[in-house]
Amino acid sequence: MFRFFTERDWFLWSWLGSFVILSSLWIQVKIDVKINEWFGEFYDMIQKALSAPNAITIEEYWASLLSFGYLAALYIAVMVVVLYFTAHYLFRWRAAMVQWYHSVYERARKIEGASQRVQEDTIKFTRIMESLGTSLIEAIMILIEFTPILFGLSVGIPIYFFGDWSYGLVTGALIWSVGGTIFLIFLGLILRLVGVEYDLQKKEAAYRKILVIAEDDGRVRPKSINELFDDVRSIHFLSYVRYLYFNIGRFAYLQANVLSAYVFLAPAIVAGVVTLGVMQQIIRAFGRVEGSMQYILKAWPTIIELASIYKRLREFENKINEDNLLDDKKI
Repeated sequence: MFRFFTERDWFLWSWLGSFVILSSLWIQVKIDVKINEWFGEFYDMIQKALSAPNAITIEEYWASLLSFGYLAALYIAVMVVVLYFTAHYLFRWRAAMVQWYHSVYERARKIEGASQRVQEDTIKFTRIMESLGTSLIEAIMILIEFTPILFGLSVGIPIYFFGDWSYGLVTGALIWSVGGTIFLIFLGLILRLVGVEYDLQKKEAAYRKILVIAEDDGRVRPKSINELFDDVRSIHFLSYVRYLYFNIGRFAYLQANVLSAYVFLAPAIVAGVVTLGVMQQIIRAFGRVEGSMQYILKAWPTIIELASIYKRLREFENKINEDNLLDDKKI
């Protein structure tokens, strides 16, 4: 799966491409920081405008909106280019994978579900990596950039439970985010979601294989097809029940998460020690830091699917390598 980074033919795409993607994501985060600063200035201006008639001019108001338009356009332009380049980058990764599978396919084709591993799992692997991998890197960069900003904004502001402690907001975000993530990981392990996803794909592969055989061999239907579809039905129904329990916990936590920043800022808001602009900056920075810490929580269903695909591809490659060893011994 990772020959893309070790084979010389792909060095330019794998290593230089990775650098381009990382650099572009860093630029996106820097623009996001500027947007966060804009929110603080804009809402302070709104508060000033509402406190007295003609406290600001219409020119100042339009200029502020135009400055946001510039930042938003720059952010969109960078994001579009990153997405376009990342799609090409990950297709090359897939090409590196299937290139090796093609070279050993004479042996690989004898392994059950070989066609699904080479075609379906490789494209799923790269598509998930496109969203999951770049999101993880961006989450880490956001933490690096926004955590110091949150530290600076929370100095001298009373925080619920933590009082005047300058690290209260960041600590609160850490406790809330990590606690929720650990809870959902534990719930996912209890419900054995990765195992269910793996079994689901395995039974789907067996069902598809018998359908392909049935195209040419009338003896395998309808009984064999019905039996395999019964297996498919049972594993799908099991997964629905497991995800029902998991989603109860997941969505309950995410809904409570909407109010978390306002709970921590309650003493400062009631005491009136922050302006509207500063409050917006804090809430947005808190949300960015908290959201980055909750990366695993929010991406958990996708992570489960990726883990299942990785498990299937690793199992497939191990079987190919075992066949290679057996052939070498025979020689």
